[in-house]
Amino acid sequence: MRGAVAVKAGSRPPWVGLGAAVWVQVAGGASSTFALYSHALKVALGADQRRLALLGVACDVGENLGLLPGVLCNRLHPALLLLVGAAACLLGYGSTWLAVSASGPALPYWLIWFALCLAANSGAWLGTAVLVTNMRNFPLSRGAVAGILKGYAGLSAAVYTVIYTGVLHDSAANFLLFLTLGVPVVCLVTMYFVRPCEPSLVENSSEKVHFLFTQLSSVLLGAYLVAATILDHFVTLTDALNYVLLVIMVLILFVPLTVPLKMTLFPSNRRKGQSDSSDCSSSADHGHTEPLLPSSSASNLSNIEDDDSMDIDILLAEGEGAIKQKRRRPKRGEDFRFREALLKADFWLLFAVYFIGVGSGVTVLNNLAQVGIAAGVVDTTISLSLFSFGNFFGRLGGGAVSEYLVRSRTLPRTTLITCTQVMMIIIYLLFALGHHATLHVSVALLGICYGAQFSVMVSTSSELFGLKHFGKIFNFISLGNPLGALLFNSLAGYVYDKEVERQHATTMDTDIACHGPNCFRLTFCVLAGVASLGTLLSIVLTVRIRPVYQMLYAGGSFSQPRSSAH
Repeated sequence: MRGAVAVKAGSRPPWVGLGAAVWVQVAGGASSTFALYSHALKVALGADQRRLALLGVACDVGENLGLLPGVLCNRLHPALLLLVGAAACLLGYGSTWLAVSASGPALPYWLIWFALCLAANSGAWLGTAVLVTNMRNFPLSRGAVAGILKGYAGLSAAVYTVIYTGVLHDSAANFLLFLTLGVPVVCLVTMYFVRPCEPSLVENSSEKVHFLFTQLSSVLLGAYLVAATILDHFVTLTDALNYVLLVIMVLILFVPLTVPLKMTLFPSNRRKGQSDSSDCSSSADHGHTEPLLPSSSASNLSNIEDDDSMDIDILLAEGEGAIKQKRRRPKRGEDFRFREALLKADFWLLFAVYFIGVGSGVTVLNNLAQVGIAAGVVDTTISLSLFSFGNFFGRLGGGAVSEYLVRSRTLPRTTLITCTQVMMIIIYLLFALGHHATLHVSVALLGICYGAQFSVMVSTSSELFGLKHFGKIFNFISLGNPLGALLFNSLAGYVYDKEVERQHATTMDTDIACHGPNCFRLTFCVLAGVASLGTLLSIVLTVRIRPVYQMLYAGGSFSQPRSSAH
């Protein structure tokens, strides 16, 4: 195998890939826009709230069924993962568009459920491709990378809301057609730029400045979307002005690409023998895959593609008695195989905390339109935009704040999860009151807590169990999202429909919506209790993994532990 190439920190191709990944993450967050077309879908299918809630669960299930892309990310080029995601989006949202627009024959409920699941699953393929690739390209800045990419994914709903209200004129059918065609186009345009690069193992100030600039550009986009949403809510905008606002938004999305542009126009002095062409590897350029992962052990430079088959060969050899000596089990912070991670208590604690925090949060997101109507707020776009903004700042802030905690205080990132779980207890109790005045504040705060847990989970799983099988591990933990949504959405739909029946028993009104605080009060009280359990579990996890972070960040910066021998 060819020796590893020495690559200067902050070389152009990894930053081009990060800029392209921003577009992929924004496009791949389409599953979070269910509230924009849920009412039209409910009318088209003639479904009750329980059946509509299950369609929302289909989005959550599809978005988090990432085990297959998690396995294949070690075997296929990221461009192929993006291509699969584009095809899933085309088929899934295309079928849903046919149902809402009545452009074809009436589709059965079960087919729409699977179509939404398939459409949302495109996000898992897109997210895995860009997240795993960029985490490996920037192994010393995992918190920053996770925060940036998950932050842009959190802004996705707000970006789509601006397009939905300003350009598509609140048409659910046109919006679904836009998703059907628009997301695949983004994938096809960016697939060349998202590729694995030789990681830099030396921290430097210029890389920190570039990450700070990229984070500030995402904050600029968030602030702009807030201003555009407020302006659209209070002022009637002309079509020309709406298109101007759209162009400005697109230009802001291009801002992260100014980092590699600046490095091209004003290159720093390079050491002899270094060139941009050697930074990134491609299966089309080499006969084999270049090493992607940092390690102090030579065994980590072995080809990742052969690892799973090697595991099977070892198991068969052990069963036949050919191998007597057992492999040393890795310690936390080293590279775990997937089955080894499944045996660790910390893995299941992290899964349970994520199941509770994100599973309950996505339940509110799926029922956001009905929660607003129950509280007397008819306009869904404001609530969805507020949740999206909070989600963005939570994801970006979760990466930045957790990075500060581990580097300055050697506190585990899960400390931040504990704080957000406590906040969620209070937020759910505010929701239970059902007051119009507190709705928007509660939605925004919940979005922050929801988003922070996304970015913290990604970074924590990579630090506890390593980057080698990171795709499989974090995608398995992500299953806590749809499982939690399935459980809590079933409760919310049942309580909601019972209250609708009670209200219709005392009135002749044909409205299928529920009004008043009782529509979701019991649901939110249960969610507050569940968040209390999540707080206790996160405290236990934080205490257990504190020694790991004291080892990894003892010197104020990340130090790669010695990997277990293979």
